[in-house]
Amino acid sequence: MPSAIEVRKVPIHSVADASELARLIDDGVMAADRVIAIIGKTEGNGGVNDYTRIISDRAFREVLVEKGAPAEAVKQVPIVWSGGTDGVISPHATIFATTDAEPTDDPRLTVGFAMSERLLPEDIGRVAMVTKVADAVKVAMEKAGITDVADVHYVQTKTPLLTVHTIRDAKSRGKTVWTEHTHESMDLSNGCTALGIAVALGEIEMPTDEDVMHNRDLYSAVASCSSGVELDQAQVVVVGNATGVGGRYRVGHSVMDDALDQDGIWEAIRSAGLDLPERPRTEDLDGRLVNVFLKCEVSQDGQVRGRRNAMLDDSDVHWHRQIKAAVGGVTAAVTGDPAVFVSVSAAHQGPDGGGPVAAIVDLG
Repeated sequence: MPSAIEVRKVPIHSVADASELARLIDDGVMAADRVIAIIGKTEGNGGVNDYTRIISDRAFREVLVEKGAPAEAVKQVPIVWSGGTDGVISPHATIFATTDAEPTDDPRLTVGFAMSERLLPEDIGRVAMVTKVADAVKVAMEKAGITDVADVHYVQTKTPLLTVHTIRDAKSRGKTVWTEHTHESMDLSNGCTALGIAVALGEIEMPTDEDVMHNRDLYSAVASCSSGVELDQAQVVVVGNATGVGGRYRVGHSVMDDALDQDGIWEAIRSAGLDLPERPRTEDLDGRLVNVFLKCEVSQDGQVRGRRNAMLDDSDVHWHRQIKAAVGGVTAAVTGDPAVFVSVSAAHQGPDGGGPVAAIVDLG
């Protein structure tokens, strides 16, 4: 049986700052060698060349080593950074660590981690990637002690996207790639990964290559997929609930049907176990919400609730940044806290124009 989980959200005060992680360890909230995953937002451009993700990754790993965790073990800790804190979104990290707690029959937070087989550049956007991701999700579920897919509420991944270098590598071996536009490959990698999650959890049947990025009726309600230049495998973190693990925390999920769907956020918080009134307000959270994790996407028809917007036509500011800022504002208005995990590029993650929402609450 996996260990109970301690989870805390901390601010990031500057690009290379990990002082709040150090403070948690110094205060005895968690041990450096028991940190098992970190998921956070950095303040870069969110694009292919967003090196704030690499800077934060190094800063947090250095603190873990400095505070006593073995260097080789720290290299294996999944740290997933989503770049871009557009609008009011505030840079922060959510840190997961194992802890000792009495077992309980109540469902409580559990986390499992796995790495996929190596993803070749020619795999990205194709069924080969879907299969490799799906296999890794199943391994992560097993490590989390989850046997029923209904107990999976959040799957956070980090996968490679295409760069000029990897495109050239594929061509040198006589292979083709789905796209030669590196920024487009971010959406592609995320979307294809989400289909792998959906297959693993039985949400959809195995798609075809033609379905990827085209059949938006195929999606996962729990996938949160990010991509970058930091790795060449799928890094998979499965977050769910299990009986017997103990602890104070629980996770739930729902979906936003569109960019303004506050009810989708509230429903995720209810799903996690908080008893809320029919029309809740921020103060009803009473400090018990640890964090929410969302993916967002511009609707392919260029509308929100029947009203036209210009995000897909804007040549000055990419729609990635616009929709992230908009949904970040909606989310912060619900939670009362701008430190929310809102990530863009949600193809096959929730319905078109919306996205999945996961919430972790403290029931202690």
